[in-house]
Amino acid sequence: MFQGAAALSLDAKGRLGVPARHRDALTVACSGRLVVTAHPHQCLVIYPEPAWQPIRAQVLAAPSLDPRAAAIKRLLVGNARDEEMDSAGRVLIAPELREWAKLEKQVWLVGQGTHFELWSDAGWKQQQEAMLALFNSSELPPGLETLTL
Repeated sequence: MFQGAAALSLDAKGRLGVPARHRDALTVACSGRLVVTAHPHQCLVIYPEPAWQPIRAQVLAAPSLDPRAAAIKRLLVGNARDEEMDSAGRVLIAPELREWAKLEKQVWLVGQGTHFELWSDAGWKQQQEAMLALFNSSELPPGLETLTL
């Protein structure tokens, strides 16, 4: 279970050092084999390879002639990259994916249970502002109306 947000830096080659607290879990879950792809919110998502497979199958099962389904296929599957953590626990983030998410040196790795989101520093700050606005409006999304913290 991946959770928590961590401020990290990409190295000069575009590699992300996976925090030590997640490395062992990723080694057990997928032997370090990851899938990195674009997300419609202009961040990236990083899945352990086995967790990605059912999502990929669901996306590919959508009708190709539906323009919305085709767009989702192009974004998610068309940008998907198979990557493997190296011996130092780093994963390469391809240049075209870094460009999509506007990633520079400072990034945020955000655990989402089964996977991670990877945000630019500016993108993550915008998400935090949007979260505050949502909670200040007292309008929670369907299914979370009774959430208490």
